[in-house]
Amino acid sequence: MEGRSVIISPSLLSADVLNMERDIEKIEREAEWLHLDIMDGHFVPNLSYGPSLLKALRKRYPDKFIDVHIMVEPPEAFTGMFLAERPSVLTVHAEATPHIHRVLQSIRHEGVPCGVSINPGTPVEVLYPILHMVDLVLIMSVNPGYGGQSFIPETLKKVSALAEWRRTNECGYLIQMDGGIGPDNTELAVSHGCDVLVAGSAIFGKPDPAAVIREMRVNAERGRQVGKKGNL
Repeated sequence: MEGRSVIISPSLLSADVLNMERDIEKIEREAEWLHLDIMDGHFVPNLSYGPSLLKALRKRYPDKFIDVHIMVEPPEAFTGMFLAERPSVLTVHAEATPHIHRVLQSIRHEGVPCGVSINPGTPVEVLYPILHMVDLVLIMSVNPGYGGQSFIPETLKKVSALAEWRRTNECGYLIQMDGGIGPDNTELAVSHGCDVLVAGSAIFGKPDPAAVIREMRVNAERGRQVGKKGNL
């Protein structure tokens, strides 16, 4: 959004699970958010983490913005246990339930900002009836389940569509991308309207992860300038 700095949200899925606190300390001052992926082995072909990790993160970093993305089916069976640990935002998948309105309403009822996500193969149009309800829209730019995948460039069209919908309908949601994100495509993503970039292996896979975040921030600012010119 115009005037807003782009947010970098490092994905803890790519942190060293045996040294997660060490890895977080390396980027804690540079990263505005922390991104926590929850996977059930059913909706996506992998398993990861649970509410106990969110509880530990909240205790260790009480003031940190913790961005929780639950890839579970059905989400309504899991939201309560995560809401109890006070995520900063809780994002669910539109594909995971026929009752997406109800799920989003239940999250907002607990006073927690809510987000909605779609996979690369899902048309962006499915989101239009619920965009007035959400604080964040997460566009997956890889098929979820594993880190380190290659960015799917066709997903940028969804970001552009969401940015245009936001302008014309006066919505306030943030647009987030997750999957194959790194310094090389930060400018491109932001120029299309992305506000929040989730990056995992591109950050934690480097010797100096904080430097990667700084590089992404510089590239993001270039993308913002390109995006502004395109909207004139």
